Amino acid sequence: MKLALFQEILDLNQAFEQVMRGLTKLEKVRAFSTEQIRRVRAEVETARVDANREFFDNFDAMVEDDASWAYKFQREYDRKTKELDDVYFDIKDAEERRKKKGLPPRVAILPGWDISDEDRYDEEEAGKKKRAARKKAIAAKQHKTGSGGSKKRSQTAAAHRPGGKAKR
Repeated sequence: MKLALFQEILDLNQAFEQVMRGLTKLEKVRAFSTEQIRRVRAEVETARVDANREFFDNFDAMVEDDASWAYKFQREYDRKTKELDDVYFDIKDAEERRKKKGLPPRVAILPGWDISDEDRYDEEEAGKKKRAARKKAIAAKQHKTGSGGSKKRSQTAAAHRPGGKAKR
């Protein structure tokens, strides 16, 4: 809702009220014709009524536009935040209602399905990937230390040979 718009219509009505008070004061001063002042007051009041009528006639359309936007926003928010598994519960409930009415099922819900089976599967897969990555890292580490260690062993062996020379 447009709060500033309400403030504007309030300000306009207060301005009309101020004009009406001024005309009432002029009427008491008798500087103007009483009939003339009353006619002007009627015109001012008619202008106020017309302005308010115009605002409130259009107000309905503004409220409907705001309501339409709000409902769309709410539906989109609900759609984004709804748990995917809630669909299963909605279908299950709908199928139970159909069964009570004696209607045939539209879908088959697997008996004994578990809402967390997919989560368990994802966790198991993540664990398998971690174990595989760990094994790969260990194998790579062993490969590096294995090739570096053989060079060190050959140098050590050369140091223990008579004459201290390595076999080439």
